[in-house]
Amino acid sequence: MAEPNQQLQELATLHGVHLNYWDVTGKQVWANDDSLIRTLQALGAPLGGLDDVEAALEQRRRDLWGRRLEPVAVCWDGYPPELLFRCSEADLDTPHQCRLVLESGQTYTWTMTPGELPDAGGIDLDGTVYAARRLRLIGPYALGYHQLTIEGGGHTAECTLIAAPERPAEAQASRTAKNWGLFVPLYALHSARSWGAGDYADLEELVSWVQRQGGGMVATLPLLAAFLDEPFEPSPYSPASRLFWNEFYLNVERIPEVQKSPKAQALLGSRQFKDDVAALRKAPLVNYRDQMALKRRVLEECARTLTADSSGRRAALEEYVQGDPAVRDYAVFRAIGEQRRAAWQTWPAALRDGAVTAGDFDPALADYHCYVQWLAREQLQGLATKARANGPGLYLDLPLGVNSSGYDTWRHREGFALDTAAGAPPDPFFAKGQNWGFPPLHPERIREGGYQYLRAYLRHHMRLAGVLRIDHMMGLHRLYWIPHGMEAKDGVYVGYRAEEQYAVFSLEAHRHGTVIVGEDLGTVPEELPGMMARHNMHRMYVLQYQAQPRDEALSPIFPGAVASINTHDMPTFAAFWQGLDIDDRLDLGLFDAESADEERERRRELIRSVETFLQQRGFLKESKERAAPLAVLRACLNFLATGPGRVALANVEDFWLEAHPQNVPGTWRERPNWMRRARRSLEEFTRMPTVLQALREMDRIVKQGR
Repeated sequence: MAEPNQQLQELATLHGVHLNYWDVTGKQVWANDDSLIRTLQALGAPLGGLDDVEAALEQRRRDLWGRRLEPVAVCWDGYPPELLFRCSEADLDTPHQCRLVLESGQTYTWTMTPGELPDAGGIDLDGTVYAARRLRLIGPYALGYHQLTIEGGGHTAECTLIAAPERPAEAQASRTAKNWGLFVPLYALHSARSWGAGDYADLEELVSWVQRQGGGMVATLPLLAAFLDEPFEPSPYSPASRLFWNEFYLNVERIPEVQKSPKAQALLGSRQFKDDVAALRKAPLVNYRDQMALKRRVLEECARTLTADSSGRRAALEEYVQGDPAVRDYAVFRAIGEQRRAAWQTWPAALRDGAVTAGDFDPALADYHCYVQWLAREQLQGLATKARANGPGLYLDLPLGVNSSGYDTWRHREGFALDTAAGAPPDPFFAKGQNWGFPPLHPERIREGGYQYLRAYLRHHMRLAGVLRIDHMMGLHRLYWIPHGMEAKDGVYVGYRAEEQYAVFSLEAHRHGTVIVGEDLGTVPEELPGMMARHNMHRMYVLQYQAQPRDEALSPIFPGAVASINTHDMPTFAAFWQGLDIDDRLDLGLFDAESADEERERRRELIRSVETFLQQRGFLKESKERAAPLAVLRACLNFLATGPGRVALANVEDFWLEAHPQNVPGTWRERPNWMRRARRSLEEFTRMPTVLQALREMDRIVKQGR
């Protein structure tokens, strides 16, 4: 494919659009002109086609040189960098007023004349001469977000200074020591008293049980707000918001208003209600819609009870809502959506643009959503506080994106490129590439907002999480954009200001004492591992991903990594070991028969190599026959526990050799993704000898290696 014309190439580069990438086979792939133009349009470039490129390029140059200060600058460990101040040549001798407001409120003011600063070059654009000067600030500053404002020549320039620790501290010794934990999606976890899917009380019980066995944490999938009626989207990776929790997981029995509400008690005690709960418990798949509808009937009665109450709990709810205006805003958004039963993109123009009046929604619906968010925070905060007393506790997961019809895109739409979707280029498993459906963040607009949205969703998670996994860590560096109407194979990579985002992550992790784990699997930018190490962020080592059919079947575990056998997007241990995932991909049409046979042979060779590797290192007893799967599972877990990783993480379902995965990437209706309940209940698997024996062995090995 021919390279794009030079002006379009330069325009794309000035907007941070990558002209090419190297695919998984090592082939260089160039973006076509249409993809570049559509992506540039999504970024705000004023062009309709190739004929407009020259004018758009000139406009981009003027915009960049007319930007007197970059909107963000990073002060690692509080030391400010040298800033570039740009202005027209005519303003070089004009005094400018400078004001620096620290996060603490302390303010410094001074006057500077740009012409007296060291020269950093300039440019003549259509007769307007722009000059750049080097501006040196005096530091260091306390860690935090500070605001620099410079006024002069009829212009005002602002820059957010992010003073962040280069290596965030991890607050407690119990969180810095080597540890182990269990993974299970909360919807899959269930107990004798939950209603067919796990709830926050089940999660609390599992964390307590793991910590009593000597472990430190329980990892789960995102617990964020979801659409469970109209629209309906239960995927934890397409949340309605990254700023609010999912009321689906509330434990009803722990809500004080239940005891004060005769109607709630009557509901819970009715024969029909009990039968409905029993049916949910028997079902092999989680029925989100029916379970949420059933739970909501009780929650609505509780909300009405609290509204009529004058107790301290009502005052606490009001204080919560008043303390965070976004809560009421989110509740109003959900109320409007429920009344209209449609995505916000179809609402009348005023509502789409956030101009909401009192008559646009039912206040009782908004009150309900305020109430359930308060309950979710209450139950999760209690869980997290208890769990963090004995280790990291909660290992939460931050999804890469949000539902395109969710609250975040409605309220913070300036921060999203709504005319595109994030995804991935073609690879051997997905020949046409992947379109994940959610809009990517706009790299420039999130900078212009000082990364406020990023700060907000990190704080939301880090208030609770001892460990936070960042989905698709390479998204801090670059993201694959697919303009609407185009195929996934025609997407392009768009770059982000990685250092600025790392600074926000580092500062928030430092303040909350949270350990950050980055999902760095697949083809990632070559600078990613080094950047993560520099900022004390931990990599992932996934045994199924690392295994190769060779003498050294398993590569060494990365120091400080979170080490596991698989992830939620991979086959279970049993499915991988038996090659069931190959059969599944053949059934889905992702393999032809010949390719499937080749993959089966490769898998058999890989398994022999792994077993030999484990035997030679003493993790698996010598045997002429193929080892029993449970013995290999324990050997793999012990290998992970022995290595220099930070955390050894076991998938609960692997202990009973579950064959069905929780998610099959690239499928939707074809497989019951995000719906499958665990075959064993919480009460059952916490008493299983195979589970107890394996965890005792892991605990012994981990503690020996500390």
